[in-house]
Amino acid sequence: MLRSELLCPTGWSDYELLDSGNFEKLERFGRYVIARPEPQAIWDRSMRAEEWDRLADARFRKDRRSDDRGEWILRSGMPEQWFVGYENGGLQLRMRLGLTSFKHVGIFPEQSENWNFIYRQVRDRFPDAKVLNLFAYTGGASLAARAAGAEVTHVDSVKPVVSWARENMEASGLDGIRWIVDDALKFVRRELRRGHLYQGIILDPPAYGRGPDGEKWVLEEHLNEMLRTCGQLLDRNGFLVLNLYSMGLSALLARSAVRQLVGSCNDEQFGELYFTDSYGKSLPLGVYYRCVR
Repeated sequence: MLRSELLCPTGWSDYELLDSGNFEKLERFGRYVIARPEPQAIWDRSMRAEEWDRLADARFRKDRRSDDRGEWILRSGMPEQWFVGYENGGLQLRMRLGLTSFKHVGIFPEQSENWNFIYRQVRDRFPDAKVLNLFAYTGGASLAARAAGAEVTHVDSVKPVVSWARENMEASGLDGIRWIVDDALKFVRRELRRGHLYQGIILDPPAYGRGPDGEKWVLEEHLNEMLRTCGQLLDRNGFLVLNLYSMGLSALLARSAVRQLVGSCNDEQFGELYFTDSYGKSLPLGVYYRCVR
């Protein structure tokens, strides 16, 4: 079965996209409102600038010397760390947020659609699954798989981020995740040599990245080998989730790459993830491809 869908998460009580425009977005995470850059928000804001200033507890200001880094300007009483919860269909997570110098806060709320898919796949089809989460960041997908009963291996190249994910596991009342600080491509190469198989594989690769020993990741240069290797690690009845957030990459591109390098699947879903702000503007936040063999 082949399905192309635009997916907008609906299960959040602790997240809301209030407004977007002028290459920024205004978001509520729990009780706090933040404003930060968003390159896809090419339209005008709906609220006046004064209203953004009134609502925002924290605002990210880019460093003129860097395309990626900046600093947060905090209103009095705004913490640098706090927790939010997520619940949907039996899945209950609690995760810590933090204001980073890269404008990120520790979760990507649109990924909750993939968390739901992963949770259902493990709960309904593979209750004892081995699931591999690559470029796993602070672990939302790892937690979803573990909450459903999977044996989870969480791989990320940044040690503080893996520690953050462990904290989220404990906050969510879970345990038993296997933590790996390593270059994702080197790790899957070793797993292939060891003859290991997984019933679920999750990938959320960045456009660029560095491994713990300085290994260089460039999406366009390394994605093919990564997908080909993951195809050999994936059990014949397993599921795969691929998420991409790089401007210019499409869901159709993701589907074509997976079909060639991983192989055909019985059930495919692909499309865009997005949120709609309070004024009806739909903000694209990445493309996804999901399949079940």
